[in-house]
Amino acid sequence: MFVRKKFNRSGTISVVVVSKADGKFTEVKKFGVAKSEEEADILYQKAILWLRTHDGQQEFDFNNNRTRELEETIRVVDNMDAVLINGTQLLLNQVYASIGFNQIPDEILRHLVIARVSQPRSKLATVDYLRSYYDEDVDLNHIYRYMDKLYNTQMELAQQISVEHTRRIFGGKIGLMFYDVTTLYFETSKTDSLREPGFSKDGKTAESQVVLGLLVSEGGYPLSYSIFNGSQYEGFTMIPMIDDFKQRFNISEDFVVVADSGLMNKNNVALLQQAGYKYILGARIKNESATIKQWILSLKTEDQSCHEYRFKNGERLIVSYSEKRANKDAYNRNRGVSRLRQAYRSGHITKQQVNKRGYNKFLEISKDIEVCISEQKIAEDSKWDGLKGYITNTNLDAGRVIEEYHGLWVVERAFRISKGTLDMRPMFHFTERRIEAHVCICFVAYKVYKELERLITINKIDMSVDQVLEAAKTITTIRIRLPEHGSFFTKTLFLTDKHLAIKPLFEKTENNA
Repeated sequence: MFVRKKFNRSGTISVVVVSKADGKFTEVKKFGVAKSEEEADILYQKAILWLRTHDGQQEFDFNNNRTRELEETIRVVDNMDAVLINGTQLLLNQVYASIGFNQIPDEILRHLVIARVSQPRSKLATVDYLRSYYDEDVDLNHIYRYMDKLYNTQMELAQQISVEHTRRIFGGKIGLMFYDVTTLYFETSKTDSLREPGFSKDGKTAESQVVLGLLVSEGGYPLSYSIFNGSQYEGFTMIPMIDDFKQRFNISEDFVVVADSGLMNKNNVALLQQAGYKYILGARIKNESATIKQWILSLKTEDQSCHEYRFKNGERLIVSYSEKRANKDAYNRNRGVSRLRQAYRSGHITKQQVNKRGYNKFLEISKDIEVCISEQKIAEDSKWDGLKGYITNTNLDAGRVIEEYHGLWVVERAFRISKGTLDMRPMFHFTERRIEAHVCICFVAYKVYKELERLITINKIDMSVDQVLEAAKTITTIRIRLPEHGSFFTKTLFLTDKHLAIKPLFEKTENNA
């Protein structure tokens, strides 16, 4: 038996003792009808006392408990002020602050960076996104005015914070610096002192562009960037940027510059030597002297073999051979030559094919402007399959030099993430200061992206950055108004297995600091 409170349609409350047998409830004794909760409680206590006397045990009124729980739940829901789909914002706020970007005294930068990482859009679409999902009211005109401010006063600070954070990651020393360039195009052919057509890495030959130089550390953490005129030859960008970086950020420790052969010429190498920089560079072994080329082609080509040639100035030329690279070189050449042969047989070798980098070297043009495929050039080229050269003035062993050079992929990945995931280009800004401000926002966004990637690894979360961000997009925060005090109670809800898996990223730890 147990005591039950029955809520009648009239608003009164009946208190009865009931029993249950064979799934049926039977009313044992009625203790009266109350007009209020207070009266009902009095009757309820009388019923409990009677039940103890007649049954020897106290039963709980589960039905009444459910009713009270329901009433309390309804009261809480009625006082709910907002349900925010803000998991991504909370997560990226945490990462943003852990790097130190919260030292920049402008909330607009934080808004723009978080929106760039979570949902890259135009500045106008970003305003709507922040308002709809994060309850952040940011005015478009304020954004544009801030971009001018960012250009004038805060770009340097943003890069300084990034450099110092990267130093902390590597125990106070940068060590390796990887350099590469890319191009950023505009959806217009209009030009000015900064935007000009040039060799486009995106194949956008008709549009104006700028050249972006990027320095990253080991692991791909961004250090600094510079923007150059769109027609600037990429080989002329590296030395000025490294010199500028060293001066601006007072880099006194030894570091090694790593760069691709496409950025190298004899003048650049000479400037690196004069400045006292240590370097690992891709070598253009086919452009070496006849003596060096003869030495290279005489080497035993065993898989993963490595050979050194020492110059009088202290430089070393390291040449490695890889069967995997040899197969790739042969495949690429055969594919290109096959297309040339097909075009030649049809009699439709075009100007584009003649000018196409990589495959025109297999063509010969006679004095009578007759084009033919040179079998000798194809055979000569095949001798270099699998061979790769590196120039260095470091004391690192050959294997380490090759390993460090192959770290250049982190810059390529940085460009790929910036252009793709963060949607850096095409750009729709037309003034120099807003172009540079846009690039700065993307630079900070990439730094946040990389730091989130690092924290995922530290916390041993078996998810990619994109997967974490996707899971965070479904995390919500409820905000409940406390009617008596006028304040608010908030709680972020981690409801699914994926939410629980990434929950450590939302908590400030020593690794996050």
